Amino acid sequence: MFRLLGILVTVLLAITTAVVVWPQFFRLEQTYPFAQIVAARGVVLAAFLVIAAVSLLLLLAKPLRGFAASVLIIALLGAGATGAIGVVRGFGADTLPAATDSSVRVLTWNTAGDAVSAEEIASQILERGADIVALPETTEEVGEQIAVLLRDQEHPMWVHHVQFKPDVVDGPKSWHTTVLVSPDLGEYSVIESSEDGSNNTGSVPSAVLMPVDGEGPTIVAVHAVAPRMDDMAQWQSDLRWIADQCPEGNFILAGDFNATVDHMAGLGVDGGDMGYCRDAATRSGNGYSGTWPSSLPALLSTPIDHVMASPSWSPTGSVVIGGAGSDHRGLVVQLEPAG
Repeated sequence: MFRLLGILVTVLLAITTAVVVWPQFFRLEQTYPFAQIVAARGVVLAAFLVIAAVSLLLLLAKPLRGFAASVLIIALLGAGATGAIGVVRGFGADTLPAATDSSVRVLTWNTAGDAVSAEEIASQILERGADIVALPETTEEVGEQIAVLLRDQEHPMWVHHVQFKPDVVDGPKSWHTTVLVSPDLGEYSVIESSEDGSNNTGSVPSAVLMPVDGEGPTIVAVHAVAPRMDDMAQWQSDLRWIADQCPEGNFILAGDFNATVDHMAGLGVDGGDMGYCRDAATRSGNGYSGTWPSSLPALLSTPIDHVMASPSWSPTGSVVIGGAGSDHRGLVVQLEPAG
């Protein structure tokens, strides 16, 4: 009886391990609770190692050796597979290559409303030499304060803004998304459907900026709803909308996707992660560095903030920056024109 129970537990553990390590194979990457589990691969790796350690101790008990050995093998396979994914995606780099005449630097940072001051955001923009800045949960007023500070430091940027339900007084900061763009990239404007919400993410706003002169990349500042149990359908819809914002052409997406590249399986086209756009951090050795929550070490947190670009661009470097009060870390990526 106990032997049959051990076999059953071992089989269930093996199946669970396979689903947790690669839910995309089972098409469960956007399904509760697997979407939440795969988001925290660092925690999953730690859990496999704990199970392996417990199994080693159980090997000391002769009646349990067969069961413990099976569990140990499964845990080590799960840990090895999870670690290998981390190696492929990159555990993190802390420097960017030198900027060139043709490079574009993109910074995205969910500032959690007023948790990060305009002075701190401006300081990071100046330090990183950012040309495009996506700031979910940042108000237009703060964006204008940042622009004034940058202007005084001879780093001018235009401010663009989208707000859901602007008629609501003192609404949540999550209803705001602010974007700053260097004049060196030309003049931009937010498309009308982003401003009125008729073509946008559902609960929190994204902003689609088009170049006025028709040149330069279309810029999409992204903010998707979080995949809470009651919001799974809206989250899935938001991810499909974001993927639709990167058809063939010249596009840069940046912001709080509230999703990792695991959740994007099936949303990419021709090698892309979201539509034709490719995740820059994953392709520059930073794909495993988490951005949320900032209270945990980067390798234990979740990489849900992204910069993505169409094949018109090649990522040459990326770096995750500290939260400085926000529950999100920021991400800076350097892009070069492809070819």
